[in-house]
Amino acid sequence: MLSLTDLPSPEAHTSQKHKPHDSFSLKPNSLNSVLHQPTHHPRTCLLIAILSLQVILLVTLRSLPFSRHHFSPHYAAVSVPIAAESGGRESDQCCSGRVFVYELPEFFNREILRSCDNLNPWSSRCDSLSNQGFGQPATALSGLVPENLVPAWYWTDQFVTEVVFHNRILNHKCRVTEPESATAFYIPFYAGLAVGKYLWSNTSTAKDRDRHCEAMLTWLGNQPYYRRSNGWDHFISMGRITWDFRRSKDDDWGSSCIYLPGMRNVTRLLIERNPWDYFDVGVPYPTGFHPRSDSDVTQWQSFVGGRNRSKLFSFAGATRGAIRNDFRGLLLSHCRDESDVCRVVDCAGSRCSNGTSAILEGFLDSDFCLQPRGDSFTRRSIFDCMVAGSIPVFFWKRTAYFQYEWFLPGEPESYSVYIDRNAVKNGTSVRGVLEKYSKSEVSKMREKVIEYIPKFLYAKPHYGLETIKDAFDITIDGVFRRFKEQEEWGYKWK
Repeated sequence: MLSLTDLPSPEAHTSQKHKPHDSFSLKPNSLNSVLHQPTHHPRTCLLIAILSLQVILLVTLRSLPFSRHHFSPHYAAVSVPIAAESGGRESDQCCSGRVFVYELPEFFNREILRSCDNLNPWSSRCDSLSNQGFGQPATALSGLVPENLVPAWYWTDQFVTEVVFHNRILNHKCRVTEPESATAFYIPFYAGLAVGKYLWSNTSTAKDRDRHCEAMLTWLGNQPYYRRSNGWDHFISMGRITWDFRRSKDDDWGSSCIYLPGMRNVTRLLIERNPWDYFDVGVPYPTGFHPRSDSDVTQWQSFVGGRNRSKLFSFAGATRGAIRNDFRGLLLSHCRDESDVCRVVDCAGSRCSNGTSAILEGFLDSDFCLQPRGDSFTRRSIFDCMVAGSIPVFFWKRTAYFQYEWFLPGEPESYSVYIDRNAVKNGTSVRGVLEKYSKSEVSKMREKVIEYIPKFLYAKPHYGLETIKDAFDITIDGVFRRFKEQEEWGYKWK
């Protein structure tokens, strides 16, 4: 598609076609000179003849039914995307790609939100899905965080990325409204919310858990741009971990959405990915901090960077009594035994649901934070910890290193500590390992964590921050880059 700067100017084109030529101008002085010539003079006769022909031609041309459109390019046939409407600067910013957002039937997104009272068997999720998915304002953090930053904090649920992404992408600078202009296609289906209501139901069937995804893929299969690429240039945010969509047998956990044929080539944004599936992309869990501006980010970085930390390490979590040799229980015991250097936040029950001031305070006061695997390999606490400027300590490499390549430094040792879980089970002291790091080493790692904080955040404005790229921006850039590479490498299967 031609950019606006490549098209000829309508004004220039009109002036060329409609501006009267000088030879058509009838100047009074010229006319008088002709009239005062003797009519029998050959020169006079010739001039009168030429003048008469010009008058006849001018009258004839003016009487023809020409319109301006006959002389102008057919601009109505040129699609002008949102990305180009503001001029060349935005157009240049979109050289890596442009995204088209499908207008799905409300059954796949808005209708799910409207049924927020029935999305899980225990309680309403309406509060957690309010404020465009950020949840309720975290006013209880007053006194713990800088007062002017309190309005940027919310009790955000960990399973809302599909709502957040949908709201942001509708306002993205490289969104286009004409699919022929797009290099990427976003599917705003709330897959995680749709299946979530059935995951803990004793009466739900496999058909219940697959219903929304199957219907969405039927709808998508009828779209010409999906059929053209077979899904290779399409992507979706699925607001849960990948394993919630990988049911292989009817009696197993979750839906089979990812295993359905129509999803085979679609890029999937998940808070936990399968490291061996190319189409899974890990994106950060949402935290409670949603900055309103660049200055919110830089102020927060300065705040956590200058924080006086009284504890060597902390752990926020709960035991899993049903799990044999529960490793989290082991860490809790270890932390309680080392209470002079470790701060415990016991999250038994639902005390830490969507975050509490105790969790943030614990991370703000600690140099390191222990991050074992959660119910799956990852946990939201990883990002809560790093947003607070605390250095994560991992015990499984799959907890972060194989998950969030677009968002974390390439050198794990530059921002984190890895202790093999089996070594801990066999008596290695976590305290002993962490105390070996010098103050300068701790300071250097913390600086790296703080440097990367913007990459873990989902900003509050729908259009993003002024100059700082947040997790959403990095994700979209990564998707554009991935789709471009797919075309260049030419390895796509059908």
